[in-house]
Amino acid sequence: MKQLILATIALLLAALPLRADDWQAFDTPGAVALMRHALAPGTGDPAGFALDDCATQRNLDDRGRAQARAIGAAFRDRGIAFDAVLSSQWCRCMDTARLLELGPVTEEPALNSFFQDRSRRAAQTAEALDLIRAQDGRIMMVTHQVNITALTGVFPRSGEVLIVKPGAEGLDVLGRVLIE
Repeated sequence: MKQLILATIALLLAALPLRADDWQAFDTPGAVALMRHALAPGTGDPAGFALDDCATQRNLDDRGRAQARAIGAAFRDRGIAFDAVLSSQWCRCMDTARLLELGPVTEEPALNSFFQDRSRRAAQTAEALDLIRAQDGRIMMVTHQVNITALTGVFPRSGEVLIVKPGAEGLDVLGRVLIE
């Protein structure tokens, strides 16, 4: 009976909207924003997708586009600006990054997904970590859940932003921001 009660409580808590608002973490020198793209229904990409053809990929829906705009507005409302916005080359990431309206967006292959080719995980994660360590200034990086989880151990929700800083052995998570 006790296990059933605990399982029910866990399910109820999981259904509650997550609110993460660690905005003060952006005040940390060297902090980098690592964002999972906005809502894009489904998982992975269809077989045979092409990086240069958005019609073959899983893309943002209307909610995802609205979410990206709202996230960008929340940053602007708080006066948080970025020196650079870097993005995975996947259309859902590039669209998210552009809809944030936080500055010009630069494609960055080190932020591309390895979801469909897990053999790339170690190399891709090392490249992304090197990229983060090489940054100077306040940087926004838009990428994928698998990349963020590999870098931080955190499974972010769509549109969630982790505020990270390079540490002695990888990345330290300073905070999280999620706009519902």
